[in-house]
Amino acid sequence: MHHFLFLSKFFFAIMLLSSTLTAVELDWEHNYENALSSAKKEQKKVYLFIGADNCRHCDRFKKLTLSNKALITQMKEDYILLYMSRDQHKIPKGLKTCGVPFHYFLTSTGKIIAEVQGSRELAGWYDVLDEIDLISE
Repeated sequence: MHHFLFLSKFFFAIMLLSSTLTAVELDWEHNYENALSSAKKEQKKVYLFIGADNCRHCDRFKKLTLSNKALITQMKEDYILLYMSRDQHKIPKGLKTCGVPFHYFLTSTGKIIAEVQGSRELAGWYDVLDEIDLISE
């Protein structure tokens, strides 16, 4: 019985560590102005993910979609990644904070290219990114 308890704690610790490592890979910016400045400098767009501290849909999106390494690599090539919690950060006026997760795709000047609400699984998120590319052209 003690062996099973040890193994379950061990696997829980490994899962917690892996989710922490995934979050580090995203390397989120948390300041809106800094994100716009970086986007101008790097000639990229801004992906703004507005979430909340206790949001199961936000957590689901992070776990199912934003944990994919290929997706992260692709998004880092095209976007400055900005995460803002409506519970911790000052969200710029004019951006929605109800109905999180809420996703904004912005130019480096802060102009909204597109907005998307809700959680998506990986394939659905790739569809969103394809649509944003079409809009941006």
